[in-house]
Amino acid sequence: ATFQSIGIMVLMRGVVDGGEGEEARAVVAGSAVLVVAFVALRLLALAPAGVVDAHTAAALAGCPVPAARSSLAAFAAAGLLRPVAGSEDVGGGPQYLVPGCLDPLLRALLHAGERPAEALLARARMLERTVRLLRACHAVTEPHGTPAREWLAGLPGSLRFESRTAAAGWLASRQTPLLAAARLAVADGQLDTLARRLVAALSRALIAHRGAEAAAPELYRLHELVLGVAERQGLARERAAAHLNLGDLDARTGRLPEALERYRAALEAARSERDQADPLAVGRALESIAGTYAELGDWRRAADWYGRAVVLAQSRGDVAVQARLHGRIGAALTYTGHWDEALRAWRAAAAAHRRNGDRRAHARSLAEAARVHEYAGRPAESLRSGEEALRLAERTGDRRLQAALRLRLADCADRLGLGAVSAGHREAAERLLAHARPALESSVTTEGHTYETQSDPGKE
Repeated sequence: ATFQSIGIMVLMRGVVDGGEGEEARAVVAGSAVLVVAFVALRLLALAPAGVVDAHTAAALAGCPVPAARSSLAAFAAAGLLRPVAGSEDVGGGPQYLVPGCLDPLLRALLHAGERPAEALLARARMLERTVRLLRACHAVTEPHGTPAREWLAGLPGSLRFESRTAAAGWLASRQTPLLAAARLAVADGQLDTLARRLVAALSRALIAHRGAEAAAPELYRLHELVLGVAERQGLARERAAAHLNLGDLDARTGRLPEALERYRAALEAARSERDQADPLAVGRALESIAGTYAELGDWRRAADWYGRAVVLAQSRGDVAVQARLHGRIGAALTYTGHWDEALRAWRAAAAAHRRNGDRRAHARSLAEAARVHEYAGRPAESLRSGEEALRLAERTGDRRLQAALRLRLADCADRLGLGAVSAGHREAAERLLAHARPALESSVTTEGHTYETQSDPGKE
């Protein structure tokens, strides 16, 4: 069968190159599908991972999808392609595999029948078609009425997916050739712009259909590909973004030392443009480094790096970021037992939240200041700060926060010997909890960490 297939392939090549006699020329002139098939045959050597479907063949040959589908079916009937089992049941139509024994012959036909520029153009068409399919695969997950959905509605029917399920099936069945296409495009280096678009579209589609956690292994490889292109092209911002994304994936999987190296590389890349440095990327890298040190339990270094990020936020006049970072500094310093420094940080966070008009966050920052007073052995100051936080919380209507604050005030009152005051706060907290759904446990999550109503880092 293999020799028969090779014979058919050689016969096809002879007809395309111009066989002798009027009969051969009449065959070519009378059958457009056959001509398309001849062209598509040698271009199948460009199929990523040797897997081809109607869209891939149509893009390579520059022909309509129906003609490509007919050609692939004819190749499979002749033994030149092997159908992929079960591919007919997923979106996008059947897939075929180029037999390894024919790959050298197809590549010989490609080099003999196509100039390098034509082969590059065919690859560009294939990558462009793949990007559009991936964008459609992602767009079908967006709500109706969004710009992505409007763009999807304007595509030809052959490029649209009937449902989210059909798109997910297509993505799952094409994952191997899609990843191979991205790797080959990056390794070749002649189509870097298309390669970057392909990687971005594939990343978005994977996250939309599988979620960032499930797609993490594939996303890691894709971000490494982006990094390779950015380094080759000298794109500092893209290099910084790739390092940040890789660092996030490392941190998410517990590879904290590796994440720290990635974030430092991102910071260096973001600062490498000098006057054109990206402040957002620099700030993100500084905060990520600080967060990694916090995960490692190195609270002093975490506070130091958060401080550097605060300076950058102040230079940009970003009050919201300043407030968040001051809170993280206060949390880190609380763990180190530097009570006065922690208090200054929480007061700075409270002041920034007040300027930003966020009453709930303002109240939580004051509550954290009260907690630091308590840890420092100053129950009276803790009680005063807690009462101020409670007044703010009552104005927000946040019952959960009010209940947590009243429980803290009850503890402070107990330490001061104010039994009646403590009982009043506990009764009020019970009433608030009775109305809160779902029922509040004994903790409230604040920015950057959770504070427990009766926990002391010095006693842990």
